[in-house]
Amino acid sequence: MIRETDWQLYRSFLAVVRQGSLSAAARALGLTQPTLGRQIAQLEQTLDLALFTRSPAGLEPTAAAHALVPHAEAMAAAAEALGRAAAGAADENKGTIRLTASEFMSAQVLPAMLADFQDRHRGITIELVPSNRVEDLLRRDADLAVRMHRPSQDALVARQIGPVPIRMYAHRRYIERRGLPTSLDDTAHHALIGFDRDASSYRSVGGPALTITRDLFAFRTDNDLVQFAALRAGVGIGGCQVGVARRYPELVPVLHDAIKLALEIWLVTHEDLRLDRRVRLLFDFLAERLAAYVKESAI
Repeated sequence: MIRETDWQLYRSFLAVVRQGSLSAAARALGLTQPTLGRQIAQLEQTLDLALFTRSPAGLEPTAAAHALVPHAEAMAAAAEALGRAAAGAADENKGTIRLTASEFMSAQVLPAMLADFQDRHRGITIELVPSNRVEDLLRRDADLAVRMHRPSQDALVARQIGPVPIRMYAHRRYIERRGLPTSLDDTAHHALIGFDRDASSYRSVGGPALTITRDLFAFRTDNDLVQFAALRAGVGIGGCQVGVARRYPELVPVLHDAIKLALEIWLVTHEDLRLDRRVRLLFDFLAERLAAYVKESAI
């Protein structure tokens, strides 16, 4: 069994898996290629496992290596969390907080809020991770999360902020070309924007969204920001958070009385971090600002 002090070996192993070659991994870690090669050889010897095979494309992880990757990633996340905590230990108003949120929230809702926060707390660095997958707070992939559904994991502190309504919109140019649908049946003659292969974001809304299939859409993509860009470009009719759509007067409401969806905003952190002053500062700040966003978004 490898010693705890040999985390560097796992760090090197993870870099080779991610980069695909010793040379690229060495550059990423700031090491020489021979040094990195010795570390991989030492790890293989200690574990008595072959971790990589050579191929024309580079180094290919073996089945044993693939089994180790999730655990190495957990160690990396813990090491990064330890570093963030240590960096702010001397002064709780300084250091780094890692925040994760959906791609849409990260790009359209949070930046203005985080700008105000950093004006007030200039010693705190924010790392924002835009991701539609649920980052694991228990493994410390992030310190704080803005989620659009109720968290299910134990050992988390969660605050329910409130619902954000989602309605359908179309750009004014699209309406000028194709007209405004007057009923749900009328949408069959229009270009709808929606998901391609990943329906998870629609399923999380619940209600009538559960019956939606990809065949309804004339423009399909699984990226929420691309959907929004297509909506603003006049490609077709698509869903958008009301609070964001109101910022763009060229977006025209479509069947608001007939199609009513909502996402619930939750603010989540690990229970061990609830007394961390830096995390608490951002948690309370975002709780206040997100609550204001929910109120402004109300119909």
